[in-house]
Amino acid sequence: MIGAPSASHSMTVRLEIKNRPGMLGKVTSTIGRAGGDIGAVDLVQVGKDQVLRDITFKARDDRHGALVADRLRRLPGVRVVNVSDRTFLMHLGGKIEVRGKVPVKTRDDLSMAYTPGVARVCQAIHEDPQKAYTLTIKQNAVAVVTDGTAVLGLGDIGPQAAMPVMEGKALLFKELAGVDAFPLCLATRDVAEIVGIVKAVSPVFGGINLEDISAPRCFEIEERLKKELEIPVFHDDQHGTAVVVLAALLNGLKIVKKRMREIKVVVSGAGAGGIATAKILMAMGVRQIVGCDRAGILYRGRKENMNPMKVWFAEHTNPGQLKGGIGKALQGADLFIGLSGPGVVTAREIKRMARDPIVFAMANPVPEIMPEEAGPHVRVMATGRSDYPNQINNVLGFPGFFRGLLDSRARAVNEEMKIAAARAIAGIVGKGELHEEYIIPSVFDRRVVETVAEAVARAAHATGVARRRRLLAPAPLPRAAS
Repeated sequence: MIGAPSASHSMTVRLEIKNRPGMLGKVTSTIGRAGGDIGAVDLVQVGKDQVLRDITFKARDDRHGALVADRLRRLPGVRVVNVSDRTFLMHLGGKIEVRGKVPVKTRDDLSMAYTPGVARVCQAIHEDPQKAYTLTIKQNAVAVVTDGTAVLGLGDIGPQAAMPVMEGKALLFKELAGVDAFPLCLATRDVAEIVGIVKAVSPVFGGINLEDISAPRCFEIEERLKKELEIPVFHDDQHGTAVVVLAALLNGLKIVKKRMREIKVVVSGAGAGGIATAKILMAMGVRQIVGCDRAGILYRGRKENMNPMKVWFAEHTNPGQLKGGIGKALQGADLFIGLSGPGVVTAREIKRMARDPIVFAMANPVPEIMPEEAGPHVRVMATGRSDYPNQINNVLGFPGFFRGLLDSRARAVNEEMKIAAARAIAGIVGKGELHEEYIIPSVFDRRVVETVAEAVARAAHATGVARRRRLLAPAPLPRAAS
């Protein structure tokens, strides 16, 4: 199915247009007929015979953007001066930077910020290492760690190509939660080496965010770091995904009037996100979960396309020992959770689900089934995309989650924190607002970060993993991007 034009493929064309009546209309009509979605039309320069304009439009993909530009080149009286990809322009020079928090303009400033005054501060931390939280960036710093082996929908593209994603994550940490995050893209795939590197740099950070590391290595890396570090380790592909899925489900079940213990759940995708989601649903009382991968339903004793985590998944789910394809699993299911790839299920298979089914098709950019196909057959539909209602996105979770971890100086991440975060996200949608097309708040809802941070910090204190003796007021947050 052809997608709609989106900002991710937004172009700006600079055009030299003959200064005649009606020429601008011809230009905009050409873009519209080619399927472009026009945004800004800016006047750059006016001459006697020519007008210079910048016109911004959204395209469906790179090929579509090039097609629109080509149509403009063929238009009499128009010369295409330049074509700019606005997404690439946003990334020029990187999206983040380091800035000082204190001025260094005098000799006194220098002697306090650096030598000789800094020696007194170093000595204080040496005598009491916990003072690093108050006297250094550690209190507000998170490492975003990847090896580039499982990036977004791109897969194994390596650490350098993963940098724009990790920078983007660091940008969101800062913009939404005021957290200073640093991308660490590691040129190694060795589990022991990754663990060793993260341990070696951990004194700088108050938390570790693992990101886009392929399964099953990601599970071992997380487990080893959790055992060997005294700061929280959070694998967002696992736990961030599980938190936001649970948040959406809590509200979705209110609409269909079903209970956790009664529903049958089918999870498509047995990677990090799928397994973590299954675990958190089990903790919430869900008893019937069936996992599927490319080879079909996971069941005890299956030999094809297995790894240790899939073996665990098979042994702890599928109580009826179903076998076959995903269509078999979906018969009578109340909830479909897609964490796999495009086109995995059909409308015909969705129709076989139980009364008032819920479908979370979260593969990006193309979901397991498009809302247009599933919509007539489901009660609640959600995707990972921003151009459809009910976007289930990890951005709802990780900024506030880490804000809460840092504010409480938590030693670890636990299940109670994850469930508290999910309940906090779900609770932002009030009873009077809850609707089939509004089960989860927007990522730009300013309440999300503050509510999640408070819930996580309280859970940290309640479970005894907080280093602070009392729950302090949340750190002031920056304004959400408009």
